[in-house]
Amino acid sequence: MISQQKPLIESLKDQQEIFGDLLFEEIQTKSATDLPEETISMKSSKKIEVELNNNLFQEDFQSAKSLKELDSLIHDCQKCALGKTRNKFVFGVGNPNATAMLIGEAPGADEDAQGEPFVGRAGKLLNDILKALDMKREEVYIANILKCRPPNNRDPLPSEEDTCKPHLLKQIELIKPKIILCLGRVAANALLGKKLSLTDLRENIYDLDGIKVFATYHPAALLRNPHWKRGCWEDFKKFKKLYDELSVN
Repeated sequence: MISQQKPLIESLKDQQEIFGDLLFEEIQTKSATDLPEETISMKSSKKIEVELNNNLFQEDFQSAKSLKELDSLIHDCQKCALGKTRNKFVFGVGNPNATAMLIGEAPGADEDAQGEPFVGRAGKLLNDILKALDMKREEVYIANILKCRPPNNRDPLPSEEDTCKPHLLKQIELIKPKIILCLGRVAANALLGKKLSLTDLRENIYDLDGIKVFATYHPAALLRNPHWKRGCWEDFKKFKKLYDELSVN
């Protein structure tokens, strides 16, 4: 019996470390999907349609029929200066038929070294958040707006976003997710073609060619500002509720 309880105890301790004592108490008593409807209702959120720029889809890699083929066509990309400074091209990872995609802004130092998105401290926190929702990293698909690390982890330049965004849009086309969660203001604005604050972005649900899109904090921001964890947790509960609804339809 003790050996069976140990994984559960360790899991709850992980959740306490991520979200603090108050949320730890909440998670012990309620699952994310059993919360009162008014707690995670999206009725107050606006649904905003976003049009894709079809002119982005006029490049050679658009012929790709799978993620593997797409990766093979673009992993040597030198269309912007980041191609010369990167260590590894960070294509993306996860379920190629995922219901949900999680999209960040760009690789960091750990991702540049390993060639996989969200593998550093922020990636561990993201994994722990998914675990707290009874989800696994392997069931979603994780990618970034940029496939190469900007020097010193600076924000992507508009020209870099414009150059690399078609690669991401092709990934979305191949995966056909029903929901996208953007991790951070930069990722959300780049994907949606907006120039909004994260506060404004978090208030709405966007429709991107039939895909539900909304935004939350980047995990790295939570490491710097722990007081944002509560808001992030509320966003992820909305994500999980919508994910569960769309997964059965």
